[in-house]
Amino acid sequence: MHDSMADCLQGLRVVDLTRNLPGPFATRLLADLGANIIKIEPKNGDPARAVGDLFTALNHGKTIEKHDFRDPKGIEALKAHLKNADVMLDSFRPGVLAGMGLDAKTLRALNPKLVIVSITGYGVTDQGSEADNSIKHDWAHKAGHDINFMAMSGMLDQLRTAEGEQAMPNIQFADLAGGSDTAVIAILAAVFAAERTSRGRHIAISMTHSLYNHMIMPKITGKLVASFAGKSPAPQQDFLGGALPCYRLYQTADDRYIAVGSLELKFWQGLCAVLELPELKKVHWQLGIMPHTPDSQEAMQTVADKFASQNLTHWQNLFALVDVCVTPVLSLAEAKAHPLFAHQDEHDATLGWQQIET
Repeated sequence: MHDSMADCLQGLRVVDLTRNLPGPFATRLLADLGANIIKIEPKNGDPARAVGDLFTALNHGKTIEKHDFRDPKGIEALKAHLKNADVMLDSFRPGVLAGMGLDAKTLRALNPKLVIVSITGYGVTDQGSEADNSIKHDWAHKAGHDINFMAMSGMLDQLRTAEGEQAMPNIQFADLAGGSDTAVIAILAAVFAAERTSRGRHIAISMTHSLYNHMIMPKITGKLVASFAGKSPAPQQDFLGGALPCYRLYQTADDRYIAVGSLELKFWQGLCAVLELPELKKVHWQLGIMPHTPDSQEAMQTVADKFASQNLTHWQNLFALVDVCVTPVLSLAEAKAHPLFAHQDEHDATLGWQQIET
């Protein structure tokens, strides 16, 4: 059952001061797990209200109040909620909370166990700290949105077309992976610690730094490819960026794409059998045939020609009969209609949670 996780965080009280996408999606995840979310909006409301369906998708299951953050009465109403809360989540720039009279010292006196998580674009600067791992930069107060955080982290540059052109994503990776998911992990860890120590803490999430840390694969595989290719690869020529015949996208006769993820030798050999290309079964990185070598590039072209000879439906039907990590690249409309996701929007299984047994 997809609602069987809805009691996991029952009793957790969260005051949500965030707006737009990162914070509201984080508290939506907590709400789906049973947390009690009180969303406090300024008088002019959350900007996401301008897109009605987006606001509803992000804020269902929350108690919503509006208060004037510049009015002492509004701040007192906020403090009344915070006195009994477990978590406060905000997405203000550094210093804004203190300007509202909600600095860490005040909040700690009000509620010693309160966990405060601030989602920021570029983190906070450790003023005057001499620690080697302190953050020292002048970006803490700069404004930005998802595209800026992706650009500064180096992740946006990794998204390239096969021709090497810069791609413009319409998925907000910084907001969701760098902000929402990272914030939820921080909240749950800090609440767990507060239960044991009776002490809360204030945690700053940097969406830009979180994205940078998500790029563990290109940091490693880039070095790997450079070790035998003699230079660092462009993103679209990286180990898992399209340089391996067994792990890349192939265009079909009707200008659609098939995703080949036959990374392990057994899957590659199964793929070759389906494509009736037995001569390629030994052309694989696990057998020493590395990307950018003549044998690897020749194999890639042979497979590309094969997939280009038939339309997507042909290959979709053919590979439905075997399990070698080959799937069609579905449009959003096709994905919504697929049996995999028939329940998704109706039951709102946010992150694919599915309890197997109790």
